[in-house]
Amino acid sequence: MSKVTRGAPLDATFAVPADLSKARILVTNDDGYQSTGIKILEKVARTLSKDVWVVAPETEQSAVAHSLTVRRPLRIRKLRGNRFVVDGTPTDAVMLAVHHIMKDRRPTLCLSGINRGANLGEDITYSGTVAAAMEATLLGVPAIALSQVIGPGQPAKWSTAEEHAPRVIRQVMKVLGKEKDGWPKNILLNINFPDVASASVKGVVAAGAGRHKIGDDLHENLDPRGVPYYWIGSMRQESPAPRGTDIAEVRAGRITVTPLYLDLTHQALLKRLKTVLR
Repeated sequence: MSKVTRGAPLDATFAVPADLSKARILVTNDDGYQSTGIKILEKVARTLSKDVWVVAPETEQSAVAHSLTVRRPLRIRKLRGNRFVVDGTPTDAVMLAVHHIMKDRRPTLCLSGINRGANLGEDITYSGTVAAAMEATLLGVPAIALSQVIGPGQPAKWSTAEEHAPRVIRQVMKVLGKEKDGWPKNILLNINFPDVASASVKGVVAAGAGRHKIGDDLHENLDPRGVPYYWIGSMRQESPAPRGTDIAEVRAGRITVTPLYLDLTHQALLKRLKTVLR
């Protein structure tokens, strides 16, 4: 039995692949291995490198966040080529990919998505798509989460993500490869493609995470036996978002790139508390 270890020094940097054509890319998601988004993302990954591996959940795992299966065994099913299915969460899929399926030669980049729907603002904390990228980051693999925003009652404009993703990925990898401080190991990137036609995209911007106004769309009803049940609907109401946030920029038709920091410690308050707690 092999022991699984997780985590990476928070002050270290990733070795960003200088040549993406030589990268070993892990593709995963939270919508399941049969989703349209992951099929498109695999195509995107193959425009970057020939060494592409797909390891994804068996079924849809939306909104499971960074959950890990610990109360039952996990099973891996191989499809054709370098494609595998895991009967667990996105976190499980990434962990098994890195520590088992690809253990002889680890991935050098993880792409998670393309999610059917936005991962903006506090959606990030619920997202299985972001969680998969988070797990890769914790395991020492640079990771990018990608999502296609979808308007209410509208079909997904998959061509927008498909056409722009290769360029955006190449751009951020090139920038972070040249930056003096590199790509810190406690950072993942969250990319959202706007709900507009590909030709109507108004550019790419770096944006901070915004905040939706929390709503109260909780439905109560009775099952056939008269026992109450509750169904969570959209727990937010769209409201104006500050300029420069991912929410505002996506609404304006721009692709957003948001760096997410995995060290949740608030350093300023920590410093204050150290001076008063004994």
